[in-house]
Amino acid sequence: MKHTLIKHILAATQPRESVTVKGWIRTRRDSKGFSFLELNDGSCLANLQAIVDAGTPGSEALPHLTTGASVVVEGNIVPSPAPGQKWELRATRIELIGPADTTYPLQKKGHTMEFLRTIAHLRPRSNLFGAVFRTRSKLAFAVHDFFQSRDFVYVHTPIITASDCEGAGEMFRVTTLKGKPEEKPEADFFGKPTFLTVSGQLEAETFACALSNVYTFGPTFRAENSNTARHAAEFWMIEPEMAFCDLKGDMDLGEEFIKAMARYALEHCAEDVAFFCKFVDKGLNERLKFVVERPFVRVPYTEAVEILNKSGKQFEFPVSYGQNLQSEHERFLTEEHFKSPTTVFNYPREIKPFYMRLNDDAKTVTAMDVLVPGIGEVIGGAQREERPGQLAENLKFHKLNEQDYWWYSDLRKYGTVPHAGFGLGFERLLMFLTGVSNIRDVIPFARTPGNAEF
Repeated sequence: MKHTLIKHILAATQPRESVTVKGWIRTRRDSKGFSFLELNDGSCLANLQAIVDAGTPGSEALPHLTTGASVVVEGNIVPSPAPGQKWELRATRIELIGPADTTYPLQKKGHTMEFLRTIAHLRPRSNLFGAVFRTRSKLAFAVHDFFQSRDFVYVHTPIITASDCEGAGEMFRVTTLKGKPEEKPEADFFGKPTFLTVSGQLEAETFACALSNVYTFGPTFRAENSNTARHAAEFWMIEPEMAFCDLKGDMDLGEEFIKAMARYALEHCAEDVAFFCKFVDKGLNERLKFVVERPFVRVPYTEAVEILNKSGKQFEFPVSYGQNLQSEHERFLTEEHFKSPTTVFNYPREIKPFYMRLNDDAKTVTAMDVLVPGIGEVIGGAQREERPGQLAENLKFHKLNEQDYWWYSDLRKYGTVPHAGFGLGFERLLMFLTGVSNIRDVIPFARTPGNAEF
């Protein structure tokens, strides 16, 4: 049976007859001779009110139409006399599809985020998480649209890998071995140690060196024992790579991407963004407009450290050259000092991975981080080291086995070109665009230390 989504009904300009709506009951209120049902099908934040008269076919099931029950309602869309809603549904037939008993946990009351995480299989039915995951869906489309409209080729990179992109070793092992002492790595399924990927960047570079501009958008994993609000063991990464591109071109694209995503959220997720502004982060709308409208400031890492040290501000983490900037430092630069979204570039070699191109000073690499207010870093990228001799030296500098990266080094032997790219966690982007402060609440089923439920 065909049905009409509630979002289309509420956007209609004319009454309609013989409409079928399918959804879940948010509330039921009974009056003498009729009942009011608030219906939601997940297509939008707003509910549709249905009026069911006594004697309507199927109305004998009304006592069982409790919060959470699923129903099919047929009827006519007519102007609503109630304030705050344009249309209502006058039912001509109602059918109970799936009852919900009194243990249904999403009754009409406030729920904590912590509680809702324990019922991740039901929380998308709440207003907040319905809005979050509609926004996630639309922004995933926006990511693809951004790159496809610029002639980037979408590449699926491996989830199982033998390469450690970051050189940090915080990876999940993939194995069929039982852990017995006599079982050697070469007896494993792939004949060598393999892991869940932390990044598709290295593989994306091989395609950039053939197809010019490419991007990945897929799941990545990090075995980092961190329970902060910004880290998860499984998350989605967006990673473009561009051949014949330097650090400036990389920064240009990263800044353009962030502005485009903020603009898309304001224009295409307006109802849900308004909800976030009201109930999650009252400053969200202004912050998104701030990023859309203001040009990015670009500052070298060395200068950024000097600014932080001279600020007179007491930071939880002391600032010194040779250390990564913390979120509080990044937010100070964007929100208080520059009062603008900011890109920091040219970081010390020691704190960045082996694949970043060494600058002429032999002390810094062509790294860049894109910072936004409210979050701090949302993008990390770099021009890649395309020179074969320097790449070999970088691997030694970071104490990595060159043979493990033989194929990556091979790219530098056959038609090497300057190339650059960046990576950003999709969930971190969603935190920025929704104002939701915990990564566990912008991913459907969070995977964190000690938690792999659902």
